[in-house]
Amino acid sequence: MSGRSDRIVPLAVKIVVSGGLGVGKTTFIGAISEIEPLDTEAAMTQVSVGVDSLEGVESKTTTTVALDFGRITLDPTIALYLFGTPGQDRFSFLWDDLVEGALGTVVLADTRRIEECFPAVDYFESQGAPFVLAVNRFDGAERFELEEVREALGLGGDVPVVECDARERGSVRDVLGALMDRVIGVRGAAPKRRVALVR
Repeated sequence: MSGRSDRIVPLAVKIVVSGGLGVGKTTFIGAISEIEPLDTEAAMTQVSVGVDSLEGVESKTTTTVALDFGRITLDPTIALYLFGTPGQDRFSFLWDDLVEGALGTVVLADTRRIEECFPAVDYFESQGAPFVLAVNRFDGAERFELEEVREALGLGGDVPVVECDARERGSVRDVLGALMDRVIGVRGAAPKRRVALVR
């Protein structure tokens, strides 16, 4: 026996999931992760009153204070490692470390609080990082055409804007596929194609 293993070690690809407070980042990662996702959810306390705006998400009782983490294997050769950023401005100092080495980003948006995703959009545009905007559909929220959302955020035509339901694995899979298409297009590594994700 040679002792050599024929086991394929997948390429690790880092993806960031970002957006404002309460847009569904923790839910998004939990819906797709093949491992028990790591989250740093903490109870919201009186200390955050007047600091973190809960307008539109008044029932929210916990929040991410450091990061969320999950993993999804695309095929035997590629594994996506998903890192969710905290949504509050006061934790934005963590973003530089979380996005270092990331291939691309999903920015989640809630149309009830569209202004909450401005900081994330501005940050990733300034970094020149490829990203997609995923409009998370909340029950009872007013629906807008995706082009209206693009216009409201001042996004260029090259940034994909897609709908999603962060609770649904298939919907999250489609968003990650759109991001992979975007990354491939930006980097010019191959003709644009849809990456098939596991079901």
